[in-house]
Amino acid sequence: MKNVMTKTLAVGSLVLASSPLFAAEYVIDSQGAHAAVEFKINHLGFSWLNGRFNNFEGTFSYDPANPSASTVAVEIDTESVDSNHAERDKHLRSKDFLDVSEFPMAKFVSTSFEPGSDNTATVQGDLTLHGVTKPVTMAVTKMGEGDSPWGDYRMGFEGTAEIKLKDFGIDYNLGPADETVYLELYVEGIRVSQ
Repeated sequence: MKNVMTKTLAVGSLVLASSPLFAAEYVIDSQGAHAAVEFKINHLGFSWLNGRFNNFEGTFSYDPANPSASTVAVEIDTESVDSNHAERDKHLRSKDFLDVSEFPMAKFVSTSFEPGSDNTATVQGDLTLHGVTKPVTMAVTKMGEGDSPWGDYRMGFEGTAEIKLKDFGIDYNLGPADETVYLELYVEGIRVSQ
C-alpha cells in the first residue's frame, strides 16, 4: 500500500499542478471509507457477480464557475479486489484476469469534463488496466457539497462506465454474456485548497 500512496501522491501532485487557478482541490476520502470503486459482471447469463477494490487513492479538482476544467485521477491496488469469495478472488488476481503480480496498479486519469444538465457530466479519461491504457467514458452525477460535521468541506460524485475485458488484454472466456464489466465509482472528496 506504501507504493499505492507514493504513486497516488505523484499523480495527485500532477493533477493539482495542472488544475485551473481557481478550482477547488479535493482528496478522495478512501481512508474514511467514504468512497468506493465497485464492479459487476454478468455470470454465465444467469446472475451478477459483484465486487469492489478495497484499496485506492485519488484526487479531483472542481470549479463551479468553470466545470469543464475539472479533473480527476484515481489509482487502484488491484490486489485488493474483493468479491466476497476467497477462492474466486485468488483466481481474479491470477494471470487469467488481473495478473496482480505483473500489474499491481490500475489508474484512471481524466482528459475532459463535459457538464450536462441537473448536476450531470460526461468525463472522458484514460483507464490503465492489466498494462493496457484505453479511453473510457464515464457518466457522472454530482451528489452534493457543503460543510461536514468534522469541520471540513466536502463534495461528492457518483460515476458509471462500461469496459470490455478483451480491450484490456483479459481473454479468459466465460461466454459472450461475460465480456462487459460495469464500473461504479462513488467519491466523497475533502477540500484541501480553494
